[in-house]
Amino acid sequence: MENINKPTQPNKVHERILSIDFFRGFTMFILVTGIASLFNGMVEQGKAGAIIILINKQLEHAEWNGLYAWDLIQPFFMFIVGVAMPFSLAKRLARGDTGRKAFYHALIRSFWLLVLGFMLGSELNYIGFQNVLAQLSFTYIIAYMLMQKDIKWQLVISFALIILSDLIYRLWSVNGFNHPFTPDHNFGSWFDLTTTGYLSPGHWVSFNAIPTTAHTIWGVVVGKLLLKEWPQRKKVLVMLIVGLTGVIFGYCLNPFIPIIKRLCTSSFMIVSGGYCLMAMAFSYWLIDIMGFRKLGLFFAIVGMNPIFIYIFFNLGGTQLLRRMTEPFIPRIFFWTNEIIINMITIVIVAAMVWYICYFLYKRKIFIRL
Repeated sequence: MENINKPTQPNKVHERILSIDFFRGFTMFILVTGIASLFNGMVEQGKAGAIIILINKQLEHAEWNGLYAWDLIQPFFMFIVGVAMPFSLAKRLARGDTGRKAFYHALIRSFWLLVLGFMLGSELNYIGFQNVLAQLSFTYIIAYMLMQKDIKWQLVISFALIILSDLIYRLWSVNGFNHPFTPDHNFGSWFDLTTTGYLSPGHWVSFNAIPTTAHTIWGVVVGKLLLKEWPQRKKVLVMLIVGLTGVIFGYCLNPFIPIIKRLCTSSFMIVSGGYCLMAMAFSYWLIDIMGFRKLGLFFAIVGMNPIFIYIFFNLGGTQLLRRMTEPFIPRIFFWTNEIIINMITIVIVAAMVWYICYFLYKRKIFIRL
């Protein structure tokens, strides 16, 4: 197999792979538009059939052990950041930036991700690493420092972080926190209680920033793969085979190492990493091979402003847009039921969110760190 660490041809550096922004935009769009509330409302009103109940279950986090589709949102986001990193670095070096200058920019970006993560994730004067951006500030800089290393070392270090985390949880001996897979009685909970004096109500732990670094590192590896002069179908096949292997192996680990997103257990990391690769393979096949460019651009418009859309969502922007529609939608569609009104509201809010992103896109306004 051709070495994917081999430098990319200069004329390929500036080619944008639309499927990357499509993947990121689709993930963000699902997160911010509130589609989950539609199915949840139908279930709560007792008007849902078996299929709707199944879909609704997939649009929520597993309470502890298990994996639903909604649990993949964060891994997808962390992964796709890694995929974009080799493209960003290649462009910076091509325009004349030195390696030192590029690294300085990465440090600054990591710092602002941390600041924003603390701001958006703070509650009751508590600051921790449970927020996605705060964790990404750590995974991003580690993945960046490894980006120029050989792929074998990137993979070795990524799996070493996962194994190390697993061993710490299993071997931690502090009384009351020596139960590796029990909520609030594990090493991650001890770490949060010791450093902040606070336990997350949802059992999320800051230490997740360590194992989930693997998601961003694996994204970097895939980004380097996509930059290569390989045939497109070969790239898809590699991502698909490795991804499917990860999913199968991760689920096989579940009887021995439970799949727990809230602790980022090794089985969860491998399963979710496999899904990341399969989703990227599908996106690349659909957009860049099959040529569904208009569909790709629709979601890419959101994906080109991920920081803005994430901050907009966390500051209640989506809820504000929904409140703006509430005086009108029920009156215009008074002749129908509450479920249909909720569905129409979600579609209109989603359209408003998309248009805001489109407005920024047309004016080439991209919020970057």
